[in-house]
Amino acid sequence: MEGRGHRPQRGAARQLAVPSLRTAAVGAVVALGAAATALVLVDRGGVPRILDTSGCTAEVDGHTVEVDLEQAENAALITAISIERGMPARAASIALATAYQESKLYNIEYGDRDSVGLFQQRPSQGWGTVEQLMDPVYSTNAFYDALQKVDGYDSMEITVAAQEVQRSAYPDAYADHEQDGRALASALTGNSPGALWCDVPGDADEASDEIDATGLVDRATTVREDLEARFGTLSLGGFEPGGVSSGHMEGSAHYEGRAVDVFFRPVNAENKKRGWAVASYLVANADRLDVRTIIFDDRIWRAGSWAGDGWRDYRVPSSSGGDRAILEHRDHVHVDVFD
Repeated sequence: MEGRGHRPQRGAARQLAVPSLRTAAVGAVVALGAAATALVLVDRGGVPRILDTSGCTAEVDGHTVEVDLEQAENAALITAISIERGMPARAASIALATAYQESKLYNIEYGDRDSVGLFQQRPSQGWGTVEQLMDPVYSTNAFYDALQKVDGYDSMEITVAAQEVQRSAYPDAYADHEQDGRALASALTGNSPGALWCDVPGDADEASDEIDATGLVDRATTVREDLEARFGTLSLGGFEPGGVSSGHMEGSAHYEGRAVDVFFRPVNAENKKRGWAVASYLVANADRLDVRTIIFDDRIWRAGSWAGDGWRDYRVPSSSGGDRAILEHRDHVHVDVFD
């Protein structure tokens, strides 16, 4: 999502009625001070937004959060950056509650006075230029830079920590999104395994089947590069120059250069959490990255008709033999893309 701003996407808003400004043409715009909210009914990929069910759900400790695909991508980005920086899950909870309050998790180019972006940071207050603050990666890192300067932020109430960074005129408003921020952070950091899933279309536009120098098709290379940009150095496999022809089950997407494995070894609690963080990030970005299947920790998610039902138990094919931990994907996240 780095620097991409708003993009047309196959999915659309599912619950919150604050879409980005990237679509206009039809709708009613009500101006409230310097902010604007657009209610838009448009055709996205042949499906009217009002009928489209695309979106993501997080369920943690009995609390449910529903967001649309753009919000999920932004939440996943905010969380992944906290992980890459080595910050505690509490940091992601604070950041998500803040962005939820400030922008509803949209990268908006307007706000109170000169505020812009996910965190509604102001160029006039030294946060950066408008161009910088409209880059979600820059604005998120700027938030975390400021948060890390707050002594004891990881033990503060979320609203207090958020206010220390934002200096909002309405500090109590962050409390309205504290529970949602906690749930999203818990799911996206891997602390609540399989707690986030997305309902996305079960197809994608046709793409080239030609593999590149690494042995991957363009879409799979995009996934690999995106993961490395968000999480830093990863242990990757399941592909090689010229393509792979053995080592996987019959019909595997690996043989077509459409799959990447992200390894988390040895199998232990910490690596399980890290694996679920990556798996959840991939689900949240499945629409953008044209992801078809994700498997980890003996669970599977697949785009299409049952994507909205969440993660299911993974059934190892009866013909498969070998190390059970590998067969059940306990030690690696498998991700493949549409052809």
